[in-house]
Amino acid sequence: MRSLPNLRVRNLGILAHVDAGKTTVTERILFLTGAVHKRGEVHDGTTVTDFDPQERERGITISSAAVSASWDGHRLAVVDTPGHVDFSDEVERALRVLDGAVAVFDAVAGVEPQSETVWRQADRHGVPRIAFVNKMDRAGADLDATVAAIRARLGAVALPVQLPVGREDGFRGVVDLVRMRAYVWDGGGRVETEVPARLREEALRRRRDLEERVAELHPDALEEFCADGALSDGTLARALRALTLAGTAVVVLCGSAYRDRGVEPLLDAIVAYLPAPADRPPVGGGERAADPHAPLVALAFKVHATPTGRMTYVRVYEGALSKGDTVLDTATGRTERISRVLRVQADRTAEVSVALAGDIVAVVGPKTVRAGATLCAPHAPVVLEPPVTAAPVVSVAVEARRSTGTGRLAAGLARLAEEDPSLVVRTDPETGQTVLSGLGELHLEVAVERLRRDRDLEVTVGRPQVAYRETVVRGVTGLLHRHVKQDGGAGQFAHVVLDVAPLGGEEEFAFASTVTGGRVPQEYVRAVEAGCRDALADGPLGGHPVTGVRVTLTDGVTHPKDSSELAFRTAGRSALREALRASVLTILEPVAEVTVTVPAESVGAVLGDLAARRGRITDSRVRGGTSVVTATVPLAELFGYATRLRGRTQGRGTFTTRPAGYEPLKA
Repeated sequence: MRSLPNLRVRNLGILAHVDAGKTTVTERILFLTGAVHKRGEVHDGTTVTDFDPQERERGITISSAAVSASWDGHRLAVVDTPGHVDFSDEVERALRVLDGAVAVFDAVAGVEPQSETVWRQADRHGVPRIAFVNKMDRAGADLDATVAAIRARLGAVALPVQLPVGREDGFRGVVDLVRMRAYVWDGGGRVETEVPARLREEALRRRRDLEERVAELHPDALEEFCADGALSDGTLARALRALTLAGTAVVVLCGSAYRDRGVEPLLDAIVAYLPAPADRPPVGGGERAADPHAPLVALAFKVHATPTGRMTYVRVYEGALSKGDTVLDTATGRTERISRVLRVQADRTAEVSVALAGDIVAVVGPKTVRAGATLCAPHAPVVLEPPVTAAPVVSVAVEARRSTGTGRLAAGLARLAEEDPSLVVRTDPETGQTVLSGLGELHLEVAVERLRRDRDLEVTVGRPQVAYRETVVRGVTGLLHRHVKQDGGAGQFAHVVLDVAPLGGEEEFAFASTVTGGRVPQEYVRAVEAGCRDALADGPLGGHPVTGVRVTLTDGVTHPKDSSELAFRTAGRSALREALRASVLTILEPVAEVTVTVPAESVGAVLGDLAARRGRITDSRVRGGTSVVTATVPLAELFGYATRLRGRTQGRGTFTTRPAGYEPLKA
């Protein structure tokens, strides 16, 4: 009999804006826990988690990497996620299977655009998290300002549990406000001391503020605070854990991962505050979370094709998964055999005999399982909600430079799309070209480079094109369409009347029926809706997908013999196409929020360039001696912007982007 789930497991992700220090934090965790014996550095290309050659060359994380470590008797499964907006889908898939997260913030920059994006992603998945304010040794570092930004921009109840010892280059340690002890690092590792006399008054004031805030949020803490006028260390720690697990508050720590300062307390906080698998809600109708005795329920969240075979990363939610097991892929209805179960350490693996509920492992054997598929016991089928895949916004045409490479190109693109569901491959019906679509220019650039390196292909790439949409500005009412077809045998007959109107908000399509008296049976109403969805694939203005449309079926006529679901689907498709041609439509283009950080003397040139790119300035402020400009810019105008910005700022300007939806295309 297997034991019940071990509470000494933490499955967590490291989340942040690009360059906030996620990978360095992960590397220090691995070093301090003894998982590696040499510190990896991003700038040297020696990190464990950024093992892909492109990651090391570019100095960014492209794919989520899982590593294992141990701390204070707990096993940690740590996933280092990308920070660049073009790879946000990797973050989405990782968050779907994680129990907790550490959000890393730059102590100088505070809450940056992608920090906000990944925070909202974690909110959607209900993932409890703690915050680590990194780079406290940099000029301009300010813990209080970052905490204020977390509260203001993210709407989180941020509870700092540490006080820095020293500022900027003099940062050398932290005061733990829960235990009222100081930790300093002077080249020989962590040293625990009394709170320095010069900081004691400030530490007591902050401890009191922490107690009051916790008492406001936690009933048991409030009871003790009212009775004794203070909280014990144990009550405070238990309340902080409960508030973290409930998502009510976020514990905030600080340090400098690059200088090895503050990482041990972060590890202590991970163990103390973040959830174990058994702390999370049960899935698949189970009675309790992470029950190893229940039938198997697991979610495949990543597929990786290696030179030696295909690996599928899975999170086991219930039951156990062993070598030789047969599992059901509920996405395809096929059974697959597990030939190996592997514990993953970035690009290295170690075989294990069994993975229990709560484990994140890789399996070898399944040949057709895709990311998002549920794997379960064949006798107890379950379907888990898959991760949401973002719609691509940028496309390029790709072709092999030599005709002999056409077959290898098709195989390479299929493998890319299998590993990364946010990449879409299609054939343009007009030109016959192969089109690769993704979430941004860098996303496609990385994908094409992988084709060149992994497949040894010479590839020609067209200029990037954005994904336009069409939407209704003014619709039509009472559009009548009759579909009659008689060519021998059973005929086709369908008569529909549609109203078409703009759909407010961010919804793409809404369908309703007001037909009464059974004039159109319900199965035919569903067929009309399916036909309308077919018609949205290409609009009348430029063949772009149509969005933001409300369609109402107001009347219809059936024939006792010739009416069918096929006839009504065809009628729905033709009727909506006709209605769209009669409506007033406009083209929508994808826009991005761009945050540009430049020296003050370059602001004028940058503002002028953004205006020339049809940008709309939304904010401009000075931070740490530099100017930060935020603007909304059409995505089509941002191709090649990095080179232009470097030229206008003598290489000192940087920028980040994040999707900001769609706006009407202006001539």
